[in-house]
Amino acid sequence: MPIVGYGDFKYERDESWPIIPEGWTLGNGWSGPPELGIPITSGKGVSDVAVDSNDRVYVFNRDAHPVVVFEADTGKFVTSWGEYEFKETHGIFVDSDDNIWTTDRQEHVVVKHTKHGEKLLELGVRSWASASVTPYGTHPEHNFLGGPFNMPGGVTIASTGAIFVGDGYGNRQVHRFSPKGEFELSWGISGTGEGEFSLVHNLDIDSKDRVYVCDRQNCRVQIFDYDGNYIDSWTDVLNPGGVYCDRNNLVYVAEQGIPSGAEPNGVSIFTEEGELVSRFRGRENGLVQPHGLSTDSKGNLYLAELESLDIGKDHRISKWNKI
Repeated sequence: MPIVGYGDFKYERDESWPIIPEGWTLGNGWSGPPELGIPITSGKGVSDVAVDSNDRVYVFNRDAHPVVVFEADTGKFVTSWGEYEFKETHGIFVDSDDNIWTTDRQEHVVVKHTKHGEKLLELGVRSWASASVTPYGTHPEHNFLGGPFNMPGGVTIASTGAIFVGDGYGNRQVHRFSPKGEFELSWGISGTGEGEFSLVHNLDIDSKDRVYVCDRQNCRVQIFDYDGNYIDSWTDVLNPGGVYCDRNNLVYVAEQGIPSGAEPNGVSIFTEEGELVSRFRGRENGLVQPHGLSTDSKGNLYLAELESLDIGKDHRISKWNKI
């Protein structure tokens, strides 16, 4: 594989990572026997990835084993959990205490787990979507529209412990909850203006507790303060599916493109001030459909990708060693 990126952020894909247990697959879709009442996993793909403080990599994928954990350095399998819990995996986030937060797009819930998969907190009503926004967005006089959740895309945690959720496919809002899960505020309507969204996908929070929201179908990342006030937009991105703010005040964006490959895809790395410091794009660099990303303590990059309809690529997680 070619060396990608430039400047201080160059990478080479590690073809030996991860070591998937014999007989297992990642992201190939799955449903349990009907007589057991196991939810059908919707779609295919590795939807997201997150790394904990011990450099263990949590791969969130649409398959029989939804959360699969590998060692960052060796790719060795550690454990798996979440079997029978998820209908459609979407976003995953590891907080400062190594708790694992997930969003299920089809079950309409956000769940906090221990690193071993024990449930600690669940937001939303499982299997129940709230009323969607109208084509004109929500309105202050119609607060019954667009509440949590309708197909949430991502979750992240602020330095205060507050929970932020991108909500998402059926809605066009970002919600904030207290650390205990109490609803605090929402913002966003459908549209193309500042603070408006076409599709709220994943999101993350930087060192200043600013919220970066992937407004995917508007082809931009919008930035807000802690209380949802609009700050800025980054438009030099291609259908951003995932955003990750690292320990070094850098912002990584997974540019999803579209499944057919008719539009480019890639990875772009910015400072928190919006300066582009590295980028690599395109099928020629081994990318399929980037959907989520994270880094380990050494700066190595992990990329979650969905399926590619035109060339039949595997649904995969990949490691890109920083060189």
